[in-house]
Amino acid sequence: MSKSNGTKKKLAPAQQAELLATLAKRFEKNMHRHKGIAWSDVEKKLSSHPDKLWSLNEMERTEGEPDVVGYDKKTGEYIFYDCAAESPKGRRSICYDHQALEARKENKPADSAMQMAEDMGIELLTEEQYRELQTLGSFDLKTSSWVATPAPVRKLGGALFCDRRYDTVFLYHNGAESYYAARGFRGMLKI
Repeated sequence: MSKSNGTKKKLAPAQQAELLATLAKRFEKNMHRHKGIAWSDVEKKLSSHPDKLWSLNEMERTEGEPDVVGYDKKTGEYIFYDCAAESPKGRRSICYDHQALEARKENKPADSAMQMAEDMGIELLTEEQYRELQTLGSFDLKTSSWVATPAPVRKLGGALFCDRRYDTVFLYHNGAESYYAARGFRGMLKI
């Protein structure tokens, strides 16, 4: 199921170099996502946070294609979102959270979105963040992504997900225990 929280979350130097090269290439290819931000500043910040590099590598490993989408002036942190065209392939066919996973009597998925995000050291996008991502391109045209669900909705057994159809971003609900081959989740990481 999930990685143990006791696992050392640090990349080997060769892995760090490979990840930084991948991120730099994506950053340069998609300058519209991060106007006014210099890669050299991002790289300096990344190099001083090996635990966050590990989390970015997990985003990359599960095919999320993380990229810088903003900078928080108050905290001095760069904001990364999964920017894969479709919901990350390595995070699909999962229910919403551990409670939903445990509630399933048969045909349990391998994991849940909330548990995977926690194990990866990232957070699920909120509806607001998901809509913000959609201003940077067209995402989830064939898939959908779980988004952080408000406690009152979750308490009643539901969970929220979004997608983009007909050039419009839609918010839907489903039972939290449901899972589909075309639904995963997108994450966010601040560094």
